[in-house]
Amino acid sequence: MDQHQTPALLVELSNSMADLVASIQTSTVRVSARPRFGATGIIWSADGLIVTADHVVDREEDITIGLSDGRELAATLVGRDRATDLALLKVDVTDLKPASFATDAARIGQLVLAIGNPHGDQAMASLGVVSAVGTTLRSWRGGSIEGVIRSDVTLYPGFSGGPLLGADGQVAGLNTSNLARGLAVAIPHAVLSRVVEALSSGRGTKRGYLGVATQPVRLPDGLRTALGLQQETGLLIVNVEADSPAEQAGLLLGDTLIAAGERETADINGLQDALGPGSAGSQLAVKVVRAGQRTDITVTIGER
Repeated sequence: MDQHQTPALLVELSNSMADLVASIQTSTVRVSARPRFGATGIIWSADGLIVTADHVVDREEDITIGLSDGRELAATLVGRDRATDLALLKVDVTDLKPASFATDAARIGQLVLAIGNPHGDQAMASLGVVSAVGTTLRSWRGGSIEGVIRSDVTLYPGFSGGPLLGADGQVAGLNTSNLARGLAVAIPHAVLSRVVEALSSGRGTKRGYLGVATQPVRLPDGLRTALGLQQETGLLIVNVEADSPAEQAGLLLGDTLIAAGERETADINGLQDALGPGSAGSQLAVKVVRAGQRTDITVTIGER
């Protein structure tokens, strides 16, 4: 390549990235729902639905939205799903410009821009590349989120709730710094659409609840042999809440959970999978080790 062409190519790339930021600005909003710092939201529909990160919505009243055209609008909280760190807001207008979401999965190595609009006057951006795609994230809030996108963009204060933008101008996902303890991850469109549909329809995204605290423990080799167990670990119940589904079913302090439904509970992931969305109200067959014997117990799952 001619060395004189290189600066021109860089200028073209730079201008293209700036054009991308300008194009998405009308589909992002400032979300004012917490003290001091604003945050970012993505316009989901022309009739006023806005999706953002749940952790930036500290209050459920007196929420305001700042649009790129300078309008300040009052917003209501439609619903929230803490496990996926998503919240859905609504403003009373019908002329918003929804963001365009990518239908194809992001690819490792692609250039992406994290867009934030915490001040409302103009969008901010940081540049990075996609570092991992398609993984299932087990968040510290108890959710299992499929297809998350990891990137090395910098999420400055107020960027959570904003879009991760591909070079084609389409939104690859919603950025949050709260699901992976400060690391930048983006929630893909498939998860966003499922949660938005559940919240906007009033069904919510309720997860199951047993009312136990557990910790992983190693199962002694002799016990595993005697009970014919392949797994090396289980979940020791260290607390049972009063009047909880677990107490009502007869689970006891000191029991070791080894299975919940069809899932082994070698770690907390197995139990959380059994208590996923839609499980509340159903019956769950659990297997525990009690006094060296395997015991089967049926629990009616409560609502978290």
